[in-house]
Amino acid sequence: MIDLFPIVGPILRSFDPETAHSLTIKGLSTGLMPAVRGTDDPILRSTVFGLDFANPVGLAAGFDKNAEVVDPMLRLGFGFVEAGSVTPRPQPGNPKPRLFRIPEQGAVINRMGFNNEGLEPFAQRLERRLTNGRKAPGIVGANLGKNKDTVEAADDYVLGVKRVAALADYLVVNVSSPNTPGLRALQGRGPLRTLLGRVLDARASCNLAKAPPVLLKIAPDLTDEDKADIAAVSLESGIDGLIVSNTTIARPVSIPEPLRSEAGGLSGKPLFAPSTKVLGEMYRLTGGKLPLVGVGGIASAADAYAKVRAGASLLQLYSALVYAGPALVPVINAGLADLLRRDGFARLADAVGADHR
Repeated sequence: MIDLFPIVGPILRSFDPETAHSLTIKGLSTGLMPAVRGTDDPILRSTVFGLDFANPVGLAAGFDKNAEVVDPMLRLGFGFVEAGSVTPRPQPGNPKPRLFRIPEQGAVINRMGFNNEGLEPFAQRLERRLTNGRKAPGIVGANLGKNKDTVEAADDYVLGVKRVAALADYLVVNVSSPNTPGLRALQGRGPLRTLLGRVLDARASCNLAKAPPVLLKIAPDLTDEDKADIAAVSLESGIDGLIVSNTTIARPVSIPEPLRSEAGGLSGKPLFAPSTKVLGEMYRLTGGKLPLVGVGGIASAADAYAKVRAGASLLQLYSALVYAGPALVPVINAGLADLLRRDGFARLADAVGADHR
């Protein structure tokens, strides 16, 4: 494959981050980015919550909020792509500027605020992937959020489930963005039990032959009580998995001022250690009974392998692409396969949670 990012990357980074992102989406949607997907190493194949993944490295939500480029991203080598977060009604998000690069830390701060075109355009794009009722190849998830001014949050998630349950391969209930006021309060035991109950009822009401798995995306900034509550409610509710974790509101001292004072969620390399710690804790709290998706700070094969050993059956990244480009995806997959073989694992699933055994 020819890696154009060493040329294109500096040009994109000469623009403000949000403009650069918009240009990237436009470029991908018009086919300017060549497909680079090769053959996935068989050791990386796995079946998780009933879906067959050719490799475990997925694109995290936030990159393709409006489901505009899911197929171009799949062609870049991702094992799956998560579109969204999408809200029932369009919303502009928070005032600009709201996206900040921190190159020396390999990090990003965002306070986007669920800016998106709304559920209907999102769903229509997923519908265009259908042929005779069958989805195009590749696993695509839909990350669902709530509108900022919705009082009864569960109503918005129910609307999302009913509109896209037949179109997406899995659904994500996002209650962990720090950029929508009150959203993270939904992670409490009572509100979470109610929310997940309504979401699962909505999925059942769709009467699909194959219902999409439902995952819950949680924050890294949780108390021990929060984590125990989330684990208990997740297991009792019957949801299919957890995504660990969203961005953090913490600010390590390594983040330089004035960026350290910017509100929003921090992602990238500084998130790796805290998100991996929470990942391991959730694996133990759920007894390894619930598949976990590890996300936060992955920028190398070693990072990916650490997430797997901590308890992740699948992985996601986004911020690292800002600095390394899409060629990072096959590099991580190849390196992860080498690390699995080095340690005597015959398949990815055998290494999941190895650090807890």
